[in-house]
Amino acid sequence: MTTPDPEVTVDADDDALSAEVTAEYAGLRLDVVCAKLFDQYSRARLQQWICEGRVKVDGAVLTRSREPVAEGGVIELDAVPLPDHRVSPQDLPLEIVHADADVAVIYKPPGLTVHPGAGQRDGTLQNALLHHFPQTNAIPRAGIVHRLDKDTSGLLMVALTLEAHASLVDQLAARSVQREYDAITQGPLIAGGTIDAPIGRHPRERTKMAVVPRGGREAVTHYRVEQHFGHHSHVRVQLETGRTHQIRVHFAHIRHPLVGDLTYGAHRVRGGGLDETLRDRLAAFDRQALHARTLGFVHPRSGQDVVWSRAPPADMQGLLAALIELDPRDE
Repeated sequence: MTTPDPEVTVDADDDALSAEVTAEYAGLRLDVVCAKLFDQYSRARLQQWICEGRVKVDGAVLTRSREPVAEGGVIELDAVPLPDHRVSPQDLPLEIVHADADVAVIYKPPGLTVHPGAGQRDGTLQNALLHHFPQTNAIPRAGIVHRLDKDTSGLLMVALTLEAHASLVDQLAARSVQREYDAITQGPLIAGGTIDAPIGRHPRERTKMAVVPRGGREAVTHYRVEQHFGHHSHVRVQLETGRTHQIRVHFAHIRHPLVGDLTYGAHRVRGGGLDETLRDRLAAFDRQALHARTLGFVHPRSGQDVVWSRAPPADMQGLLAALIELDPRDE
């Protein structure tokens, strides 16, 4: 199962970090709270960024480290990416779906972490990219402009030049990148729809995200039902925004968590009267049933629309086959 990134929220569309001030930190000075919430950075570095105007509280820039912060305030940190030379190249297997002089499209298998972080300094996609594409050492985060959770499989785009990096980041900000996912939910969904609900740090469980009544960031997810089952649904999901854990949080919010996603409320097996073989298959599925299927964008050099698609990996394909056979929809 995925373990959520500790302490800090990183949106897939940008490099902004955000967190909500909980009661335990209410009234403390800004630099102290930042050091608690964004503990991957030193307090001295955070104080420098506060002075540089890189920290906002409830949308307002604060430049005094001693400023007290109130409970419920949302702190946004515009962190400067650490130089990639701190991340070592590693000769790790990498499935390159496409590569040219400007961009690469990578298939990320489940279980592979995208960026080094607390508790994992190597063995990540970024380490592999620095080996297979040495030119990415000169690009922030080795050219990675969006992320997938560790246990989510699928396609990622990578910039191989600074010009391509700027183009892809702009396209993400403009919400023009096509991103489509396959997901399997618990509980039958009757029809497709749109989930428009802001996402922020969970008010009590700091390592989780949640739909929040205030202080969250706009999050919009569109979906349609591809296959109906008796106790589950296979859905095709399109992201309009790209918040951390967005699909997982949104489907949990409508009480249809993703199969295998114990972090966001899924039961290991859900549904009375399930076939015993299917119950075993569900119990053995040890990640969230989520796959980044389609990725499309405007090529930074040619200006042409380019699209790649990749079917779900064998574990999800096997689960779908089992659902078709053993969890038929009542007609």
